[in-house]
Amino acid sequence: MHTPTQIAKHLREVYFGNNWTAVNLKDTISDVNWEIATQQLYDLNTIATLVYHMTYYVVEVTKVLEGGPLEMKDELSFSYPAITSQEDWEKMLDKVWADVEHFAQLVEAMPEEKLGEHITDKKYDIYYRYLHGIIEHAHYHLGQILLIKKIILL
Repeated sequence: MHTPTQIAKHLREVYFGNNWTAVNLKDTISDVNWEIATQQLYDLNTIATLVYHMTYYVVEVTKVLEGGPLEMKDELSFSYPAITSQEDWEKMLDKVWADVEHFAQLVEAMPEEKLGEHITDKKYDIYYRYLHGIIEHAHYHLGQILLIKKIILL
């Protein structure tokens, strides 16, 4: 078994489906329009904010897998272009799906031994934990998105 392939599979499943929880981001938001995605509920993050936030880390670690530095900053993970139309929302989602698939392909191509190496520097954790952390983070926010969507659509 090639562990990076299994990690990429797990990542795809939380975003695109076929995991054992039977819940994934793409299906969950397939009926969410831009107005629902940007609707502020109490002091919670919007669905659009959470989708952007969970994918921010995918994009930033992609840069590392392509040979760049690790430059992610938590405060930037909530800053995205305004969504003021259905077209804006769909454009954002198209980018999310493409970014996740590209990231999964890069993970699949990793040599197994790289999983035990520190990501960019010894002060950071190893690739294995970063990759699993991204998946765990996505599952966590997917749960929030499901609850927010249910409350809005009551």
